[in-house]
Amino acid sequence: MLKLQENELSYPFSEEDLETTLLMPSYRVELRNATHGKDEFLNANIVNDWSQLTWKDIGRPYEVKTVAKERTLWEKENQERMPVKTSWEYFNRSFHEWFVKDVPTELDEKMKALTGHVKQFRFGEVKEAIGDLVKLRLWNYVHRIEDGIWDPRGKRALFEGLDVQKPKILFLGAAEGYEAMQLSAMYPGAEVVLVDYDEYCKTHRFEEFPESYPFLGANPATGSTKVWYKNQLNIEYVVDDIRNLKYGREFDIVLSVGLLEHVPDDHKPEIMDMHRRFVKPGGYIIMTTPRDQLKSRLYYKVMADVMNHTYRELMNIQQMGLYVYESGFDIVRHCYIKVHNGIIAKPR
Repeated sequence: MLKLQENELSYPFSEEDLETTLLMPSYRVELRNATHGKDEFLNANIVNDWSQLTWKDIGRPYEVKTVAKERTLWEKENQERMPVKTSWEYFNRSFHEWFVKDVPTELDEKMKALTGHVKQFRFGEVKEAIGDLVKLRLWNYVHRIEDGIWDPRGKRALFEGLDVQKPKILFLGAAEGYEAMQLSAMYPGAEVVLVDYDEYCKTHRFEEFPESYPFLGANPATGSTKVWYKNQLNIEYVVDDIRNLKYGREFDIVLSVGLLEHVPDDHKPEIMDMHRRFVKPGGYIIMTTPRDQLKSRLYYKVMADVMNHTYRELMNIQQMGLYVYESGFDIVRHCYIKVHNGIIAKPR
């Protein structure tokens, strides 16, 4: 296994490192392919006929009720409900702080602090330190050990086999743009437009995404596997409200990750229309949402102060798919991977 510091080389990995995995201080490098076991779809294409599925059969999504303290305090101070854009701004800053942590170093520091509080019988500090340590250990497991948030093997399995050449890709609510970068590596020559209405996503979440993170993709010259990096990809970042975009139906792929579950049912058709508005005839819609499973409910409970500034639901693949199908899309592929549902669809 390679032992590199992230700042040693701009491109520390190559095709010679395929089937390698390595823990960095903030994330996992994953150059293994999705060939077996839990890194493939855990269950793919489980619904044979979406027209026969009803909400009575599957129930409604689980709404996450635990709210971040920052939101509660803001609403108390301002005597109003936090606006949606403000809630996203708080969330993006909070979430990004965790992505850039040196987790092993911070775990060591938290443990030392906890030990010191115990020795001095500071029981209030002990309780707070235990809470901080639990969150950090959970983050370490979900993001670094399991690689559940980026999930490169699962995402590559979801994205493979699309009938596109040098596609134009639009990512709605892009944040750091991870999934569009992975798609761009798999379909070389792609033109990517990332869109988010929080400028912090462009200036911090995207700009601070590690230059040395390797994306496993394709070599257009040979048809073999190639390792790609962020600054080798053709990416434009647009800071704007999705509703203000002037693009037409010109994109081969319109992508969103964790967008559909952030609005109640009354607004879900609008979210789906945002995807339809920009995709070419015959083009693909790709969407993911967090899965409704016990460990996900626990995660959002423990990590509420990090994650829960916005409205949020957890849904299963049948629920997600029915929203997509009822909005006028045919589902080409559906699955769930580590912690996400995934759907590829085309407008009817």
